[in-house]
Amino acid sequence: MLGSSGSARSTPGRGFPPGGRALSYGPPITRQSNGLDQFFTGLQDRGSLALLDFAGASQENVSFITSMGHRLSSEDFVRAIDHTFGNDNPVENQSDPRLVDEFVSENLSFHPDSADGALVWDAFQFLSPHLLQLTVDRLFETLRHDAYLLAFFNADEKAREIPVYNYRITDQKTITLSHRGFRQAAQFFNNRAIEKLFHRFRSVKFFLAKDSLREIIVRR
Repeated sequence: MLGSSGSARSTPGRGFPPGGRALSYGPPITRQSNGLDQFFTGLQDRGSLALLDFAGASQENVSFITSMGHRLSSEDFVRAIDHTFGNDNPVENQSDPRLVDEFVSENLSFHPDSADGALVWDAFQFLSPHLLQLTVDRLFETLRHDAYLLAFFNADEKAREIPVYNYRITDQKTITLSHRGFRQAAQFFNNRAIEKLFHRFRSVKFFLAKDSLREIIVRR
């Protein structure tokens, strides 16, 4: 389950990345993010808010968000996937109802209408269709009216493996990406599939960056 108020715990794992390849890729990459800018712009002038961060606990994200007067709950969602569904084939193991129930209970047990925004980053790409819809539906119930959700999807639909990153906020428009390795995506997403996934939300806005990350902002 997500920790609270910037003191997020890390899920004990079996080593990252099960289901993927861990290699060294050089220094972190700093890039502009229109999606992140839109996320924080949408939350301006709304007082102290409760935000979710699926990138795992990091001092950069905690410091930036709490400096804005917001509260932060964090969890390494990708590592939580591996912790529940194992090393060998985490995507295939997501078809096990017992493991799905365990994952939802441990990582998605939010109170209804308890969050004003969610920084999901790239985590949705590694959920099977059934578990992904459960997760999105749970977040829909968790987010308050007019909340925002930020998610990233790899735009290369032909890639067999896609990179996984750590996401660290530098400022409202800038993030630093550190490679965590490569892993198989559970499914691939075109714009229509993403719109269908978030059909209960009020709007979906797309930003396509040069590095093949498709950023989306979803409004509750």
